[in-house]
Amino acid sequence: MDVKKQRVVVLGLGLSGMEAAKLLQDKGADVTVRDNAAGDAKVAARAEALRSCGIGVELGAGIQATTRFDFCVLSPGINPNAPLVQALRQAGLPMFGELEVAYRFCACPIVGITGTNGKTTTTELVDAVLAAGGKRTLACGNIGTAFSTAVRKSEEIDVMVVEVSSFQLEHIVEFRPGISVHLNLTPDHLDRYGSMEEYEVAKWQIFRNQTADDYAVVNANLRLPEMAARKITISASGAAADYQLIDGWLVARGEQVLEQSRTNLIGPHNAENMLAALAVADLYAIPREAAIEALCRYKPLPHRCEKVATIDGVTFINDSKATNIDALEKALQSMQVPAVLIAGGKDKGLDFSSLRGLLREKVKAVVLIGQMTEKLFAAWNSAVPCVRATTLSDAIEQAQKLAQSGEAVLFSPGCSSFDMFKDFEDRGNQFRELVKAKIKST
Repeated sequence: MDVKKQRVVVLGLGLSGMEAAKLLQDKGADVTVRDNAAGDAKVAARAEALRSCGIGVELGAGIQATTRFDFCVLSPGINPNAPLVQALRQAGLPMFGELEVAYRFCACPIVGITGTNGKTTTTELVDAVLAAGGKRTLACGNIGTAFSTAVRKSEEIDVMVVEVSSFQLEHIVEFRPGISVHLNLTPDHLDRYGSMEEYEVAKWQIFRNQTADDYAVVNANLRLPEMAARKITISASGAAADYQLIDGWLVARGEQVLEQSRTNLIGPHNAENMLAALAVADLYAIPREAAIEALCRYKPLPHRCEKVATIDGVTFINDSKATNIDALEKALQSMQVPAVLIAGGKDKGLDFSSLRGLLREKVKAVVLIGQMTEKLFAAWNSAVPCVRATTLSDAIEQAQKLAQSGEAVLFSPGCSSFDMFKDFEDRGNQFRELVKAKIKST
């Protein structure tokens, strides 16, 4: 991609937008970044950093569309239906996502990983098994390190393992992973997509440019489009697949490989994450023992069914990463003792009534917080007692009173965090600190 002397506008000053702007400037483009969040301290700091590098930055809601640019780059968080985006599109400006732009400068093969849940865990697992087999790898994308940052090192590594969201896939043109992984698809982001079908089509983009020389590692339960890539299936639900969970064992094409109980990951959803990593390891001919050792050594990331503390016999679990129905469902299924659930957050247009049966089975009470409080109360109170809390601290206090020794307080919101917190990490960190403060006070 030759961008020398090209005039480029990048929309959005999140991490991906910032790093895309820096990459394009390094490649010789004349870059301007636009963001309407003029009052945000983090955006202001990033704007100052870019200006010091000679990159133009325009902040504020009054920014107008213009045709003085050669093309536009959309950060993943920018809604393609936003008025400014629509105005630029109507002006005929070519548009690319940050994922597409970074791909144009990537010099090594790519494993692209998507799905509603489990993307980050699987990205780290794939990175771990490949590294255990001697591959020089780098995990990036939606996992934390922007793809636009990682591609600067792509000539020095063997495989780029990229976590890819549906938002990032919306504006690809040539992006083509040699191995794609599609873990699952459950309701999410319906505040952005008009229907599950729209969300599904966005996820399918990961297969769009693959050829018969490529591979697609996919959940056997997914509805999939016609694809050119060679398909490899995974399943922990009993469905026939190339890689399966059978009687507690990870099984590869009929061969028992590893008992899940030997790993630090629980639940069938994590079994599928490991099966996907094992499938990628086999495609790269990673020695089986090296892959097994990497899977056994891996520890789950924070905010994913993370045990924080036990106070008076009650275990407090931080599952702040649960930002949708499916993630909450998986957390509930993994509970081995009665739980008091703390749930709620930003309304993303999801219907939680389907969880009533599982709540009756796993939960003795629910404490509700955030924007979704009343909707969740209406959906669940007939199945399990629900109470309302005004803050996270209040929710923890109420949950602790409801839980008895030998039980758990499960913080698995099932909703995104942006109504009360910066992000799910901030939400989980606050939960952790509030619980630890209780230990000090006892």
